[in-house]
Amino acid sequence: MNGSTAVPPWLPTAPCTPGHCAAHPETGRDHRADRAGAVLAVARLTAGIGAVLLGLLLAPAAGLLPAATRLALVRFWTRAVVRAFGVRVRYEGEAGAVTGPLLVVANHVSWLDIPLLAAVLPGRMVAKAEVRHWPVLGTLAALGGTLFIDRDRLRALPGTVRVMSGVLAGGGRVVVFPEGSTWCGRARGRFRPAAFQAALDSGCAVLPVRIDYRPTGAAAYVGDDPLGTSLWRVVSVRRMAADIRILDPISSLRYPDRGALAAAAQRAVDQGTVSQRTVANESANLPSLSVHQRASSRPAAASSSRTPA
Repeated sequence: MNGSTAVPPWLPTAPCTPGHCAAHPETGRDHRADRAGAVLAVARLTAGIGAVLLGLLLAPAAGLLPAATRLALVRFWTRAVVRAFGVRVRYEGEAGAVTGPLLVVANHVSWLDIPLLAAVLPGRMVAKAEVRHWPVLGTLAALGGTLFIDRDRLRALPGTVRVMSGVLAGGGRVVVFPEGSTWCGRARGRFRPAAFQAALDSGCAVLPVRIDYRPTGAAAYVGDDPLGTSLWRVVSVRRMAADIRILDPISSLRYPDRGALAAAAQRAVDQGTVSQRTVANESANLPSLSVHQRASSRPAAASSSRTPA
């Protein structure tokens, strides 16, 4: 997610900082008029944290349920968490139009990106290793099957790609933010090609998703922004909206290498055009695929041992 103070030179970084991006008022708007009252902000914060803690308490019991029931509960819970923090959501596109394993890739703006995607496209998230040690959220991420990557160990990257390939080859779904770092939403980073090797190895499709927020600055979780500060900024906005555009899938068979596949996915996200104009709000029954569904594909090959740029 957001960066750290000491970043190895090979890691992707964004120029966005809390002072210049996250706290930036929206152009042409009266920033003060968009502020929620203190009572409403505290109520939202309390409700959101309560929803997260409830999920943590119920997670062991939910693990005993059938997969389809468990996934339905995850979708319901993640929508409830986002709504409790005061964020209204609109999903555009067909989440259930593609069957079988998928590598889901999206631009990365906020910690909100994770529950928003989990609400409609649940799968194995890929996150930096530090997330495992976050209070409450780290435990939930681990229980949800998150694939943690040690970004400081460049040699660990091929192993992570192999694990992703295995999940996809087994019919599962993997969710990745290939920019490698959060951006403010007004600008975006280059899609790094590493994760796309897993799609090539397993022969699965890539599903690009574009995430936008209004107001953008309040949602952005960038640089060394503390999580508590970001939470307060989100609940303090009078109205926050998130638009999730599920774009057309991209066949990995059409591209010769991970660089070309990553560039195609980035172009799709940058354009953000949905061909099937299906719009669903947060109260609708959002179609979603089970991570256990399978589709015929070529056998997974051994993941490349090369470390991508």
